[in-house]
Amino acid sequence: MSGSTKTKSESEWQAILSPEQFRILRQKATEPGGTGKYEHFKGEGIYSCAGCGTPLYKSATKFDSGCGWPAFFDALPGTVSRHEDLSGGRVRTEITCTACGGHLGHVFKGEGFPTPTDERHCVNSVSINFADEK
Repeated sequence: MSGSTKTKSESEWQAILSPEQFRILRQKATEPGGTGKYEHFKGEGIYSCAGCGTPLYKSATKFDSGCGWPAFFDALPGTVSRHEDLSGGRVRTEITCTACGGHLGHVFKGEGFPTPTDERHCVNSVSINFADEK
């Protein structure tokens, strides 16, 4: 997490996050598909990191991918970092909050969704919070 602007020790993260948030944001777990509160949510506003509050996605970039998790086709500039993930016996691209290093999910390219970027940011609902546009 070097370069993070909102660094905390693991014990500090445990003190401020719920056990489920800690498991996903800090230990890179995944919530079960189809269980997240934002998968079918349609509000207009901003999705922010549940760990540090950094705005990550506009609701205008959210789309229904049918994957079981909230899907976005693009993040706010500079807010989401990408890392090679070799876990699970395959190569994927992990996405994290640039500010705090919290695990968001994974990004997939070239799946043919009718979006401007042809990307799907598959994000755990536990990793984000929503705020209405004012």
